[in-house]
Amino acid sequence: VLCLTIIGIPFGVQSIKLGLATFTPFGKEVVEHDNANSVLRVVFNLVWLIFFGWEIALAHLVSALVLTITIIGIPFAKQHIKLIPLALIPFGRSLEHSVKTTPSVNSAVAA
Repeated sequence: VLCLTIIGIPFGVQSIKLGLATFTPFGKEVVEHDNANSVLRVVFNLVWLIFFGWEIALAHLVSALVLTITIIGIPFAKQHIKLIPLALIPFGRSLEHSVKTTPSVNSAVAA
């Protein structure tokens, strides 16, 4: 619905991004881009927060609380908690694969 107007297209794209992030959140982390705090993105984030973001963040919070009832749901609850900041201020941020660095065997031997 948001993509039906020219004004709504950026908000529609963020909705799609959040939907995809909710679909596959494991192994990813929220990353802030270099120009995340530009004036236009701050204005868009404020409009998003007022009209859409708080509802989506509240839905993630309630889902996380419900999922923590069972042991099996705890990892899913952690993913919902991770998505709350992205739901509140999505412009200039994205969910990208996290790169976990493990110390290599050669560096441990050299030390």
